[in-house]
Amino acid sequence: MEEPLTEELLEELLAAPDPMTFVKEHKAGERSLPAYLQQLLAEKNLERIDVVHAAGLNETFGYQIFMGQRNPSRNKVLQLAFAMRLTVREANRLLQAAGANALYCKNRRDAIIIFCLNKGYALQKTDEELYRFGEDTIC
Repeated sequence: MEEPLTEELLEELLAAPDPMTFVKEHKAGERSLPAYLQQLLAEKNLERIDVVHAAGLNETFGYQIFMGQRNPSRNKVLQLAFAMRLTVREANRLLQAAGANALYCKNRRDAIIIFCLNKGYALQKTDEELYRFGEDTIC
């Protein structure tokens, strides 16, 4: 399901008769991490267990994230993003659903992560790039 761009949503918000009409129509702020993870699994035809393994997460911990029983750190969410081969936009939506800061290109570490996501790098190669540039790795 292709989501509208932020610019398009802004235009709709500004044209709405009141903010609640917009919020109700777009269910703004209602995306939960487990719901978005399930949506991504379905859209990308992935299995939860495969994603958890590719992310290098403990199975129990991964299951708890997917069920909404644990709140993962930003790095754990990024591990899932790489395991699911998400786009930068999808990764930022996943981070937002988890209550974490979106990737910010003016931040050196985030810029490297954005580059790696965009190039389709695996998690291990991304960690190697972060290490090469003297930044904290994801794992």
